[in-house]
Amino acid sequence: MKCMKTVVILLAVFTMMAVPLSADEKIKLGDDLELLKLSETVYRHISYKELSQYGRVPANGIVYISGDEAAVVDTPWSHEQTSRLLDWIADEMGATVTVVIPSHWHEDCMGGLSAVHERGIPTVSYEKTRALAHAKGLPVSRFGFRDTMTLSVAGKEIECAYCGAGHTVDNIVVWIPSEKLLFGGCLVKAVGAKGLGNTADADVPAWPATLNAVLDRFPVAETVVPGHGAHGGLELIRHTLTLFK
Repeated sequence: MKCMKTVVILLAVFTMMAVPLSADEKIKLGDDLELLKLSETVYRHISYKELSQYGRVPANGIVYISGDEAAVVDTPWSHEQTSRLLDWIADEMGATVTVVIPSHWHEDCMGGLSAVHERGIPTVSYEKTRALAHAKGLPVSRFGFRDTMTLSVAGKEIECAYCGAGHTVDNIVVWIPSEKLLFGGCLVKAVGAKGLGNTADADVPAWPATLNAVLDRFPVAETVVPGHGAHGGLELIRHTLTLFK
């Protein structure tokens, strides 16, 4: 009888160990880098950097895994953080990153691009992002597109779209139709945001029209991920519009 009880206990322990990671559960890759599982195929990567004006700032990106391939939207802040993220995708998820997509030219989107290029991973960005990066002496994505580009990750589509200027003149959004997920980047603010944040390179007058264009183009989006802060639904875009009033 005692032996049977031991077997039952061991089975219970192994069952608990085998429980897969649930949605919205965090994976820590260090004090300055973590991932949040949004679905079976999508993770939000969150990296942190200390900025004198704002303090410790988290920045979002996306890891999308389809079969044995993966796409990354925006790199973490730094070369080292990006290397850690790429190692996790390869070692823990068993996936090969086939493309990295910076959503605009700022450091929180492509600060780790050199780490990506060192591994020979293709990078794609809007042509204006490439031009700005070149002018500023920053790493430049290997490939560019005008207006829109559709990429394939193990047979699943990802759409990159330029809908207009806002946070920067080159900001794009990335749509994953199979997940009904829209990465709005810094064009979109989290619901808790009280202001527009860094507007040093913004086209503020054009920003609301761009947001409305995004709403018109992706009305079925169920998950919207901003450049900073918590994800949600289309209410993030509507909230960002209220910040102009």
